[in-house]
Amino acid sequence: MRKNWTQAIQIAAVYVGTVVGAGFATGKEIVEFFSRFGFFGLISIIMSGYLFIMLGSKLMRMAAYIDAKSYQEFNAYLFGKWPSRIINIFMLFMLLGVSAVMLSGAGAVFEEQLGLSKSIGVFLTIFLSVLVMLVGTKGLFAVNTFVVPLMISFSVILMVFSVRMPHFIDQLLFIPHAEDGWKSVVAPFSYVALNLGLAQAVLVPIAAEVKDDWTIKWGGILGGAALTLILGASHFTLIMLPNLEMYNIPMAIVMKNIAPFLYWIYVLVIYGEIFTSVIGNVFGLDRQLKQYLPIPTIASVTAIFLVSYLISLVNYGTLLSYLYPLFGYICMIFFILLWMKPFNPDIKK
Repeated sequence: MRKNWTQAIQIAAVYVGTVVGAGFATGKEIVEFFSRFGFFGLISIIMSGYLFIMLGSKLMRMAAYIDAKSYQEFNAYLFGKWPSRIINIFMLFMLLGVSAVMLSGAGAVFEEQLGLSKSIGVFLTIFLSVLVMLVGTKGLFAVNTFVVPLMISFSVILMVFSVRMPHFIDQLLFIPHAEDGWKSVVAPFSYVALNLGLAQAVLVPIAAEVKDDWTIKWGGILGGAALTLILGASHFTLIMLPNLEMYNIPMAIVMKNIAPFLYWIYVLVIYGEIFTSVIGNVFGLDRQLKQYLPIPTIASVTAIFLVSYLISLVNYGTLLSYLYPLFGYICMIFFILLWMKPFNPDIKK
């Protein structure tokens, strides 16, 4: 069997690009789930990394094995026919909610970092997303293969600067008081559940298109490893920021303080990551809507963006703080079933 490393890396890039959305790229999500718990947050990140590698790979390989064209078909396999219908309705609302968070995040970048109107950021993102969506899967691969390596490079650069700062070890080992400290224990599970539950909208049809088990397996392993690297590097950076919970885009604040000469490029990279997640979510939603209604891509994408835009009018930080943990707990059911479902690709269907 020919080992297709190029395609495995492309799958890894789409995996990372789908997960590294507005909350992840800006640092807000990492603060919410991990960094505010200090050293306990680091332990949670290591556990999350293991789960991203193991379950991300399993999800895609299983989807290709059963030849699931969309995440509804995949959920029907996991949950059974009737329960999966309820889960799919939940998924539809969650993907719309997350698309709204992404749009609001794009607006927050323009507002907080560029001093421009939030609406400019939102409408520019919608316009660019429609263009990529009309290209299809190739557009999704192209954007992710370009943006993801940049994101990883900047995360590592920021980490190197942070590690060399005085008192880094003190901050790394520090465990701040948190009223909801118990959340640091469930964080790896709810965080990975949330991200895989939502990413399946993109990962399932991509895996079904690629089909080759070796390529998909290594795409999942490389993608999960890259996510662990970005999570860890971002955490090492964020713990050096005083009052880290105050900011909507803490990673940009850190870059401004540590390496101002790279600041504007980094703001563009953050925007690029938000953009990859928007197109990833809309790609998944478009595939789902087409299973119910035989409508052209432009019509379904327009409808998706209209609803997402209306939700995105709520403040970005508020949306993320309430919607993400809630979605994480809902996705735990998906996570547990995916974990427990036996999978042996060597046994023929």
